[in-house]
Amino acid sequence: MVTSQANIERINLRVKSAAKSLLERAAQFEGKTLTNFILNSAIAKAEKTIVEHEMINLNVRESEAFYDALSRPVKFNKKLLAALEQHDKRVDQQ
Repeated sequence: MVTSQANIERINLRVKSAAKSLLERAAQFEGKTLTNFILNSAIAKAEKTIVEHEMINLNVRESEAFYDALSRPVKFNKKLLAALEQHDKRVDQQ
């Protein structure tokens, strides 16, 4: 079976000797190559970071306040209207 290399990209790292030794030791404990250990660790950390920034955790009181704020009609004051106008200008220019 021939695999396509078209979607594979390279990432190069320069690390101090002590950091490399530490990573190699951890990779050995998990029975992985250094590359697989680093890649799996980096992907896990990236996924965790994205979830932390995209998800909002609210307690009951906070979630009720959030729902109440969303369910109230929007009051268009001058600042909101100006912001919407600026948004429309920027979006239309692109």
